[in-house]
Amino acid sequence: MAIMKWLGLAALCGCSLAVQAGLTAVERTLQASVDAIEPQYLALLERVVNINSGTHNHAGVKAVADEFVPAFEALGFTTQWHDGSAFNRAGHLLARRGKQGPKILLIGHLDTVFAPQDKFQRWQPLADGRVKGPGITDMKGGNVVMLMALHALQDAGVLDQLQIQVVLTGDEEARGEPIELAVAPLLAAGDWADVALGFEDGDSDPATAVIARRGSASWRLEVSGKPAHSSQVFREDVGFGAVYEMARVLNAFRTELSDQPLLTYNPGFVLAGTDVEETAASRGRAFGKANVIAATALVEGDLRAISPASQTAAWARMQAIASASLPHTKSVFTYQERYPPMAPTPGNEALLALYSQASEDLGHGVVVAVDPRRAGAADISFVAGRVAMALDGLGLMGEGGHTPDEIANMATLRSQSQRAALLMYRLSQRQNSANAH
Repeated sequence: MAIMKWLGLAALCGCSLAVQAGLTAVERTLQASVDAIEPQYLALLERVVNINSGTHNHAGVKAVADEFVPAFEALGFTTQWHDGSAFNRAGHLLARRGKQGPKILLIGHLDTVFAPQDKFQRWQPLADGRVKGPGITDMKGGNVVMLMALHALQDAGVLDQLQIQVVLTGDEEARGEPIELAVAPLLAAGDWADVALGFEDGDSDPATAVIARRGSASWRLEVSGKPAHSSQVFREDVGFGAVYEMARVLNAFRTELSDQPLLTYNPGFVLAGTDVEETAASRGRAFGKANVIAATALVEGDLRAISPASQTAAWARMQAIASASLPHTKSVFTYQERYPPMAPTPGNEALLALYSQASEDLGHGVVVAVDPRRAGAADISFVAGRVAMALDGLGLMGEGGHTPDEIANMATLRSQSQRAALLMYRLSQRQNSANAH
C-alpha cells in the first residue's frame, strides 16, 4: 500500500509525519470554506436531530439516512442503502468516491439511544449558544462534521486526490444479530482502506482524540450447588452451595486479574436461590429461603480489554478460576465477544500527531490521546486492526451523551470540520510525496 510505503519512509528517515507550522493557500481555502458552508449544515443538523432514530425505530433510522444521501451525492459520491432486515435492524448507509490517493474510510452512525416514546425529541437552542438535542453529539453532529470536511475539500479542488468510503451504520447503539451480518459492510470497507477515521465525540473534549478503545464482551457464570438445610452447610457431604461458589469465583476474578492494565470485568446481573428463572434478557425471578442452601446462581457481566491478547489471557484465567469449583458445586463460565479492542499502535499514534499538528496550524491547539478508560467501544473498533492507521473522536463535542441533557458545543462544529478536512488533505499530500520517491 502507498500509505504503508509512506509510513515506512517516515520511520526509516526518522522524520515526523507532521508538517511545519502554517497553512498553504489550499489549506487556507479549506479553512475558509468551512466557515462559509456552516449555515447550510447547521440546517441539516437541525433536521436530522428532529427525526427520532432510536435503533429500533427502523423507519426513523432510514429517514435520517435519506437526509444525508443528497448531501453526499452533491459532493459526487455514489450512495447505497444496505438493508438490515437480515440482522433485524434498519440498515446502513454506504457512500463511495474517488479513484486515486490514499484509501480513507469515514465512519459514523445514524441511530441513537432515544426511543420514539422518550420525551427528549427536539432541537433546543440554549441561551449560551449551545444546542440540546437527541443524538446531536452521539452522533448526528459527527456525521455533519464529516460532510463539512468533505465539502471543504471539494471547494479547495482537492477532493479528487482521495479515495473515500463512508459507512454510516444503523445499529451502533444496539448491534444487530447475527453480528457477523450486521458488521459485514464495515469489515469489507476496513479491508479496502488504508486509514480509518471515526466521527464519534470521544470523551467530548476537543483537546483529545481516540487512538485506542477497549473491546466490549459479555460473560456468563452458571453455578449449581447441593440444596440442603442451612444448618448442614460446609458439611463434607453437602458442600458450600451455589452462593458461596459464586462469591468465590467473583472474588477470585477481582483478586487475580486486578493488576492487568486497562482490564475491567463487571458482574452487573445476579440471580441466586433455590429456584431461579430467567424471564427475559437481563431479567428474572429467584426464590430462596434463609434456612435453605441455594441450589443455583447466575451472573452476567461484561469485560473491557485494550488488546486482543489481553482479552484472550483474561478469558483463560477466568475459565480456570471457574473450573476450580468448591466441593459439591459446579461453575460453568462462558463468554461472547462483541466489539474487538482498538489497540494503540504506532500507526494510530502517527495519525494523531498529524491531526494535532493540523489543529495547531489552524489555531485550535494541541490534541492528545484520550485515556482508554474514558472511551467506550465503537464502530471503528471493528476495522482498527485491518488498517494501517485509525483515529476516532473527530466529531461534534459536547456533554451528556445518552441522557436527556445531551448538549453540543456548537463552536466545535467549525473547528472539528476544519481539523478533519486538513488532516485528509495532508494525508493525500504525504502519499503524493511518497509516490514521488
